[in-house]
Amino acid sequence: MNLPNSNPQQPLQNIRVAAVQMISTPRVEDNLRIAASLVAEAVNQGAGLVALPEYFPIMGMNEGDKVKVREQDGVGQIQDFLAGMAQKHGIWLVGGSIPLFAADPKKVLNSSVAYNPQGVRIARYDKIHLFGFQKGEERYNESATIEAGSRPVAFESPFGRVGLSICYDLRFPELYRALGVLNLMVIPAAFTETTGRAHWEILLRARAIENQCYVLAVAQGGRHENGRETHGNSMLIDPWGDILDRKAKGPGIVIGELDQARITEIRTSLPALKHRVM
Repeated sequence: MNLPNSNPQQPLQNIRVAAVQMISTPRVEDNLRIAASLVAEAVNQGAGLVALPEYFPIMGMNEGDKVKVREQDGVGQIQDFLAGMAQKHGIWLVGGSIPLFAADPKKVLNSSVAYNPQGVRIARYDKIHLFGFQKGEERYNESATIEAGSRPVAFESPFGRVGLSICYDLRFPELYRALGVLNLMVIPAAFTETTGRAHWEILLRARAIENQCYVLAVAQGGRHENGRETHGNSMLIDPWGDILDRKAKGPGIVIGELDQARITEIRTSLPALKHRVM
């Protein structure tokens, strides 16, 4: 669902945005408690939009654990938590990714959900590209437990158009072109240490540069109880590709300003979006 811009004639607002980095556990209640504390910390530092990482409510001991805690769309403990946090703090909140019921009873939708400051859900994006990787003993196959989405999703806000995507989507630039002209991309992720060390920063900066928008990359970052190591390096990147803030490992926040004048300056001096021919 897209939220229409109520008054497109109003100038776009600046906003302070924050990424919450976590090392999620197999226990939903523990993860919600940690997320609540970190969201509050971001709000105390002035954040008006806060985003959580992929799998923030559960990083299970096995891939099937997330299926056990999946929720019906619009109903459940995790979604109630997100709506409550947005309303309590009066912020825009992007709930990284949560497991929702899929058509296949043995799978979930890996969904990013966004809420406005009144606690109303304004967008839901189901992860389209499903990660598969094999190198030595390291193997991942998301399609075994996740049902792919099919529709790009962005929403309108007082600070511009915000595009949603999740983790492996980052490798597919055509998805971001399909979202239209964005002011902000929110990319929650749980990149592996192997692939993250090689490609995470490069891909993020490329998406910011080619789309001339801010990128808020929101990562899992550390060694999880299931033995998996996630890359971390949550960061905020400006439309020129400069990294404004970064957190390498461990729980914490990344925070900075989405500056409308900076977007205008870059798009005016280098009007690449206007030069597109396909």
